[in-house]
Amino acid sequence: MLKTREEKERLEEQILAPYGLRSRDSIGRQHVEPDDPFRTAFERDRDRVIHCGAFRRLEYKTQVFVNHEGDYYRTRLTHTMEVAQIARSVASALGLNETFVEALSLAHDLGHTPFGHAGGEALHEMMRDQGGFEHNLHGVRIVDHLERRYPGFPGLNLTAELREAIVKHPVPPDRHPVREARPDLRPLLETQVVDVCDRIAYNNHDIDDGVTSGLIDLEDLRRNVALVAEAHGFVCESRPVETGDSLLLFETVNRMIKMSIADLIETSNSRLEAAGIASSAEARTCPEALIGFSPEMAARQRELHECLFQTMYRHPRVVRMAEKAKRFVREIFREYVRHPGQLERVDGQRIEDEGVEQVVCDHIARLTDREAQDEYKKLFHPFERI
Repeated sequence: MLKTREEKERLEEQILAPYGLRSRDSIGRQHVEPDDPFRTAFERDRDRVIHCGAFRRLEYKTQVFVNHEGDYYRTRLTHTMEVAQIARSVASALGLNETFVEALSLAHDLGHTPFGHAGGEALHEMMRDQGGFEHNLHGVRIVDHLERRYPGFPGLNLTAELREAIVKHPVPPDRHPVREARPDLRPLLETQVVDVCDRIAYNNHDIDDGVTSGLIDLEDLRRNVALVAEAHGFVCESRPVETGDSLLLFETVNRMIKMSIADLIETSNSRLEAAGIASSAEARTCPEALIGFSPEMAARQRELHECLFQTMYRHPRVVRMAEKAKRFVREIFREYVRHPGQLERVDGQRIEDEGVEQVVCDHIARLTDREAQDEYKKLFHPFERI
């Protein structure tokens, strides 16, 4: 049966909770466009994100391991897809707008640099005199300005709600890029869902990559992290396996994700019911976040993250990769700022209007891991073909 946009909007009224975000209530877009006859505003946002260049480039950008370390490890793109899957499940259970949650999940990491957080830290250092670099703010810059796919306007012309949600973290009003979305208010419930599900995804899936790579040991995690111990014990009791069984890791991680999601849904639902929230707008004025873990699960998640931080993210191999990545970014940045004529496909007027540092920052942030490595070779290796 054919469903028009209007029919989908009426269906939202039937399936969403009172506090779920309605497509028809969107503030709108920066540049006025006719409504799509078959897609809601947030379906259109989601599709524009999927088809933009910055989204495709996530396939070759680091999550933890630099892309050339192995084809198995997660990239920004596979992480993004995992966040979308988890967040949609939570949104559906809570009666929130699943399409908006999917669009935000797919867009939330668009502003990341090559080499993950190491690349972002190096760019922040290089841009300190221009206000620094923050990947969420850069994500809005991408969807508002840097993507060029439509003749009538720069960027993707996304809804104000999604543009604000990409920022995600609290930003001072004088730096907020989406002023019409009221940065003084608490994030939308859907935005809160994606933020928590992002943490579920990277905490749990980094265990998979960490154990598979040999950086961390599942037995060590079981001894030191309560959440791992409980999940591991459940798996062993329900399906006895040898410690060395490769399925043990996957089943343990899967159980941890299920436990985290169940706690998040049950706790969030209880908070929403207790607060008596009657609309999406009302949820934005609550004194505290309504989407989150129980105190017990929150403590377990912190313990897991701290253990991963100490044993995996500070592992000599990871630190070595990160420091090498920072050197790449710093040296490429300095060279292009000194000699911007080496930049290809950059309009000189942009440099005059925005400053050479901003143009170079945009260029480097766009690169994939592989492109950044190739660019470094072209700039500094004397026998590399250019």
